[in-house]
Parts: sequence; C-alpha cells; structure tokens
Amino acid sequence: MTEKTVIEERENGPLVIKDLKSMTGPDGAEIDCKPVMALCRCGQSANKPFCDGSHKEAGFQSRGGTPAGRDRLISYEGAAVTVTYNPMLCSHAAECGRLAPHIFNPEQKPWIQPDNGTIEEVEAVIRSCPSGALALADDPHHLMAERAEITVEKNGPYWVTGPESPVDFHGEGASAEKFVLCRCGLSGNKPYCDGSHRDAGWKDDQES
Repeated sequence: MTEKTVIEERENGPLVIKDLKSMTGPDGAEIDCKPVMALCRCGQSANKPFCDGSHKEAGFQSRGGTPAGRDRLISYEGAAVTVTYNPMLCSHAAECGRLAPHIFNPEQKPWIQPDNGTIEEVEAVIRSCPSGALALADDPHHLMAERAEITVEKNGPYWVTGPESPVDFHGEGASAEKFVLCRCGLSGNKPYCDGSHRDAGWKDDQES
C-alpha cells in the first residue's frame, strides 16, 4: 500500500480506515491490515476491534454528551521547559505516571512539576502521551512515539499516530496527527476519547 492513510467516520456508525499501514491489537500483536476496514466505535461489537453492525441495535450516535474534561490549555512552567495540558483531550492512558511519576503525579499540586526531573524524562512522557493532551509549550506535538499507525488500547481507545484527524477541531492545542479515538461509545467528545471508558469501567469483552 502506498496511498495515504485515511480515517473517515460514518454517521452513527463505525470508523472506516483506508490504506492503513500498521495496526497493533490490545495484546500487542500485529493485526493484518486490509485496504478498507471498519472499526467499532459503539463499544458493542462481538468482533472488536472490527464493526459487526451492533451500532444499529445499540442506537449509537456520532455526537452527543458532554466532554469529561474542560477544553482549556494549562501551562506548567519549569526552569528549562514548560509543559501544556488540555484536560478535555486526556484519555487517562496514564503513560505519564508510569514513565515519570516524580514529575507527573495527580497526588501533588501542581500535578505536573517539570523541575522534578530531567528534560529528557519530560520529553519521553510527551512522546508517549497518545492523546496529545500533553505537549511542550515551545514545540507542541513534534515529539511522537514510534508505534503502529493505530494501536488498540486494552479496555480503551484507538491510539492514532501519523494519519490525519477525521475531524478538524477537537480541543485547544490538539494535534492533527496524534490523538485518541473513542471505541466505547461513551465519550462526550466523539469521535475522540475523553476518558469516559475508564469512569464507566468499560471492557473489551463488553457486548450488546
């Protein structure tokens, strides 16, 4: 495949992916990519991550609800680097706490303290953040992890790295090439994930 990867959202239906180069499943295994694939985003398919038509019975709606986080860009200044964060974009993948809990810790105030670690540690977190909610103020979204174009998070959303966003705007400071797409059907910021799967305890084995 040499064509550019395209992500389209079908109204009240699945995400249609064309010419996807690489995809990784929740277990970390590579998924064979076909020229055109329909991915479930209602959360009810018995054939996840692929659509099986369950969205019709479930009454899935492409839009609706209220985003779990506010759409605002917050800056956390350090001596050498400033980190920005938009709560509405965050999917709560918790890569930041896993990689650098001494810098990114919800139990401390402010929860991001860039001076508690090295610039390299901060950059590693920014690079790994799947949603683009975290960025560097002077170099937003240029740090991107090397991963499949679509990674299916276990009990979570689709991590997209590289292909362009299917919708132009989804939050202040958002990246067009690094974002997370809802697959539980519960997000108030569809087609993007807002972390609602975590609050609802949504699981991959959930079916209609």
